[in-house]
Amino acid sequence: MDFVLSKKGLSIEPSVTLEITAKANALKAAGESVISFSVGEPDFNTPENIQKAGIDAIVNGVTKYTAASGTPELKKAICKKFKDENGLEYKPSEIIISNGGKHSLYNALMAILNPGDEVIFSIPYWVSYPELVMISGGEPVLLQTSEANEFKFSSKDLDTVKTDKTKAIILNSPSNPTGAVYTREELQDIADWAVKNNIFVISDELYEKLIYDGEKHISIAQLNDDIKKLTIVVNGMSKAYAMTGWRIGYTAADERIIKVMSNIQSHTTSNPSSIAQYASVEGLLGPQDSIEMMKEAFDERRIVMADMINSINGISCVVPKGAFYVMLNSSQLYGNEIEGVKINSSVDFANLLLDKCKVAVVPGLAFGDDNYVRLSYATSMENIVEGLNRIKSLLGSK
Repeated sequence: MDFVLSKKGLSIEPSVTLEITAKANALKAAGESVISFSVGEPDFNTPENIQKAGIDAIVNGVTKYTAASGTPELKKAICKKFKDENGLEYKPSEIIISNGGKHSLYNALMAILNPGDEVIFSIPYWVSYPELVMISGGEPVLLQTSEANEFKFSSKDLDTVKTDKTKAIILNSPSNPTGAVYTREELQDIADWAVKNNIFVISDELYEKLIYDGEKHISIAQLNDDIKKLTIVVNGMSKAYAMTGWRIGYTAADERIIKVMSNIQSHTTSNPSSIAQYASVEGLLGPQDSIEMMKEAFDERRIVMADMINSINGISCVVPKGAFYVMLNSSQLYGNEIEGVKINSSVDFANLLLDKCKVAVVPGLAFGDDNYVRLSYATSMENIVEGLNRIKSLLGSK
């Protein structure tokens, strides 16, 4: 039977991250010993106090619908978090709880974009940014960055791509996939530009807690009242609290924006899980020692992964300042043949590593930059050492 499907739906590309994971899982199912550096989630279990809060919610019958935009208790906890940790004052009416950070971003874009509005974000970008912008009726505008500047952009860079259709920029610090962390001075430069041009800033701060080398997270919204009015802060429970499957993201913004986001959410998904919201209150207000434990482990793995990559022939990386990813520069290998396989792209290199080394990485093409592959160090130190030793056996030492 012939039928016509949505042109918009057909234009959305599947996640390359999930495709690589699926291929790696198929090899594992076939009995192969696969080391996966592809998945972007903590390898730790959700802290016990949060687990218990979720169980208590079920036992106590906290399993009904909540307000579509989230429970008052969780909104108040988020307001307290912003005040105590970021020096930001928000009212509960300026907060919405959604089904994960990705859903928060989608709602934000749906709330501010009209057809043809342009949204600027940098390359390498998180895989879903272009698709989310297009689903929301906007046009992605890509801004190339470089290793030399730690994959960060400035107001001068923004000037090169700004048009009269520019509606927003997406700022991701700490960054997935690059690990870039913007300094206060760099954020002030971008904030001044956004205020001058009256352009929204969607600040993706999901990896806020995972920053190393003494760096400190600064939310662009905390710089002054003018930029705060234009900033839509997106955060969530998944990365800092190892709660990826609980699906709780949240957004703080001007009340008018939150109202539109809430209206959209009320007709699409309604409220996030009542149980996960209840547990998230405990996550935000309860003991925070688990975060430091996970951060210390990630920090140690980060150094080992970067050092090992930089000891292998033909590849290199800059040491990331945040999140739990490394962008491995594979471009020096392009044009070469390795064990009978011609390497001309990040996809070729990723497939080579999976086929020859049984190591799964994500091609940089998924992030808009074919010169790299992304490795996650949200896995055990044993896996990191074993996986990179396999790559070293294939490529040799420097």
